[in-house]
Amino acid sequence: MKFYVIGDVTVDHLYHLDHLPAPGEEVAPNRATMQPGGAGGTISVTLARLGHSVTLAARVGQDPFADFALSSVRSSGVSEAAVQRDTEALTSTITVMQTPDGKRAMISYGAANRELDPAKLKKKDIDSADALILSAYSLIGGPQRDYALKSVAAAQKAGVPVFLDLGTGAVNAVGMGLLDSAVGADYLLLNQHELLALTGTHSISAALSTLGARGTKRVVVKVGAMGSIVWTPDETELVDAVPVGDRVVDTTGAGDTFVAAFAHAVLNGKSMAEAAKLGNAAGVLSATSLGAQSRPISASELESFA
Repeated sequence: MKFYVIGDVTVDHLYHLDHLPAPGEEVAPNRATMQPGGAGGTISVTLARLGHSVTLAARVGQDPFADFALSSVRSSGVSEAAVQRDTEALTSTITVMQTPDGKRAMISYGAANRELDPAKLKKKDIDSADALILSAYSLIGGPQRDYALKSVAAAQKAGVPVFLDLGTGAVNAVGMGLLDSAVGADYLLLNQHELLALTGTHSISAALSTLGARGTKRVVVKVGAMGSIVWTPDETELVDAVPVGDRVVDTTGAGDTFVAAFAHAVLNGKSMAEAAKLGNAAGVLSATSLGAQSRPISASELESFA
C-alpha cells in the first residue's frame, strides 16, 4: 500500500527520573538518551517496516539535528520527496521527562515543522495514495496547518481515506477548534483525555455521542492498559490490551505506533476491532525499547497477535 503521512519529525531528549522536578529543583536522571521521534516520523517508519511505500511530509532545519531526526526515516526506506528544509527555523526538539509510575512532562518545540510550505504540496501524490495519515500536530497553526487542510481536501476529493490521529499537545493548543477537522476524517484516533477535551464532555459515552451527532464515521479511543475502544454509529466494542511478554520501558511514541499498525491492518482488510487489536500489540511492543522508533515491528510479528 502507498501511504502519505503528514506530521512532525523531531529529536527526542528522553529523561527517566524518580520524580518530576518541582519549580527550582534540580534532579539527576536514572537514564537519559537522545532518539529520533515525532508523530509523523514514527508513523512513517512503522508503516515502512510493515512493508508499505510511505511518503513523509515534514520540515527540518539546516542544523546538525536535522539528519539525526531523519535517521530512522532514511534507514527504513521512507521517501523524503516531501520533506522540506528550512534555512531559518530549527529542527523540532522534544524533551520528555518520565517517572517509573508513568507520570510524564514534556517540552515541545514545533520549530521548522510548523513552517511546512503548502505551495510545495503535490496533489498527485495524495491522489495516488491508498491512505492519508495526518497527525493533529500539523493542525496547530502556521503554514503547516494550511498544508494539512489542503491535503485533506485533496484526499476527500480523490476518495482517499483519511486517518487523523490527535495528540495531547495538539488538543491542549487548539482544543475544540480541532472538532471540525476531526469529524471529517474517515478514521479518528485519540486517547481518552483528548476525546473529552475535544468534545467538552465528561464521559466517553457522551463524547462519542457528540461526535456521532456531528457526523463522525469511525472512532478509535486508546485507553491505555485497558486496550482500545472502537466505535461506529452502529456499534461500540472494547478491544482488550495484548500482553507481549516483554517489560515496558518507555512509552514514547506508543500511540503513534498504534496508529500505523491500525491503518496497516484496515487497509489489509481487517475489521476495526481486529485492527485495534494489532494496534494494541504494536503500541506495547514499541514501548519495550527506549525511543519511539527503536523497536522494529514486522508484518509477520504483528500478525502473530491476530
